[in-house]
Amino acid sequence: MTSATSNSLASAVSTDGTVIAYRALGDPAARPLVLIHGWAQSSSSWGSEVLSDLAQRFRVVAIDLRGHGHSDVPEGGYDSSQQWADDIEAVLDAAGVGEAGVGGNAGAILLGWSYGGVVVSDYLAARGEGRIAGIVLCGAVTSLSRSAGGAIGPAMKEVTSGGAFDEKPAVALAAFTSFGRAMMRSGAGADGQRILGLSLATPPAVRQKLLTRRVDNDDALRALTIPALVIHGAHDGVVLPSAGQANAEMIPGGRYVEFAGSAHAPFLEETPRFLSELDAFAAEL
Repeated sequence: MTSATSNSLASAVSTDGTVIAYRALGDPAARPLVLIHGWAQSSSSWGSEVLSDLAQRFRVVAIDLRGHGHSDVPEGGYDSSQQWADDIEAVLDAAGVGEAGVGGNAGAILLGWSYGGVVVSDYLAARGEGRIAGIVLCGAVTSLSRSAGGAIGPAMKEVTSGGAFDEKPAVALAAFTSFGRAMMRSGAGADGQRILGLSLATPPAVRQKLLTRRVDNDDALRALTIPALVIHGAHDGVVLPSAGQANAEMIPGGRYVEFAGSAHAPFLEETPRFLSELDAFAAEL
């Protein structure tokens, strides 16, 4: 089920009735690139310039996860790997993303940033690889457990213990202002302000529910047969580079690429190299 609104915004209905919003850009005949944002963010986190650059290369489908952006804010579903997978599947259906290996560019690339790596892994664990040609993990965790692939850094620990879930605006603002300084080492100040604003726009209860679940996707990663590119900023204090390295090692044939000038958002901090790495990865699929 889809419903066009404006400015490329559309929606899908997940299995529990939650409306999941997404942006669709680019040539419908191009390789689908499904963007899954991080904790307390939205499809706006990628920025209009990066989305425009990507849309020149791919059929971009940028999702607002449940509770974020233009999507519904249901009470539940945040602790269910199956529900996250259903949400993604609903968007793939609505956006007309086909089976991998069918019709040339049909198979999608799933790109998960930060917490989006958990959602990518949830999807693959529940739904398999049938519609997916490859995955990209960017500054991502894949588990919320003691797994090496879920190693968070001091900035994430600080924000979650320092007011990120508080309903008082001043407390949350202080917590996310500090968190924002760790998010990007370089890049435009406007990007940093957008990231900060999106964090505060995400309901406090949703911020908390995403982080109180526990899931381990190591077995799903070890079973993958599709190509995987792991991009990580060398200065990432939100998700440790060791998490990216561990994820690349768990995935058979996974390739780890470190961005020396980036912290947690390489797609904003080193955009030309980010695009180049994506181009090379897609060309090999």
